[in-house]
Amino acid sequence: MWTIANALSLVRILLIPVFLVLLIHQKGTAAFVVFLFAASTDLLDGFAARFWNQKSKLGAVLDPAADKLLMTASFIILTIPSLNAPNRIPIWLTSSVIGRDLLIVSAAFFLYKRYGQTEFPPTFTGKLSTALQMGVLLLVLLFNLIGTSPPSLKLFYILTLFLTVLSFIHYAIIGLRMTRLNDS
Repeated sequence: MWTIANALSLVRILLIPVFLVLLIHQKGTAAFVVFLFAASTDLLDGFAARFWNQKSKLGAVLDPAADKLLMTASFIILTIPSLNAPNRIPIWLTSSVIGRDLLIVSAAFFLYKRYGQTEFPPTFTGKLSTALQMGVLLLVLLFNLIGTSPPSLKLFYILTLFLTVLSFIHYAIIGLRMTRLNDS
């Protein structure tokens, strides 16, 4: 149960309130460093789980939960205008990212309760979407830290929205296939 991979996921969860407090108190450099470290634990826990063969049932829940908690909290706080200058994440992007995750989790819960489906492997589009979402968060934090607002940031918002919607559609298709297989 207690593996390096699970410990890294737990560290990611514990760093979320630290990150939020730092942003609220306008400590941009420290917030950026904490977020960067927290985000890097996602890569490290996956590496540890594979390299040391530390895959576990707890890790299968803890890792994605840590990701979603970090992403959701970060998107929400980086959307609040009074806390973010010169850049803030548009509400339409934050709503799309959180809405996608809520719909996917709801569908997974339905599939589990109705059919006992317990495996929901991530897809390439899902991983790409998550990577781009994390990248947008890092860019907003970095550009706010250095006090610049490049026009290209809007392009990243749109690209992130596109991949978020695309990954949702992909997961929806997979969920419908699972439903059809279990109903037949």
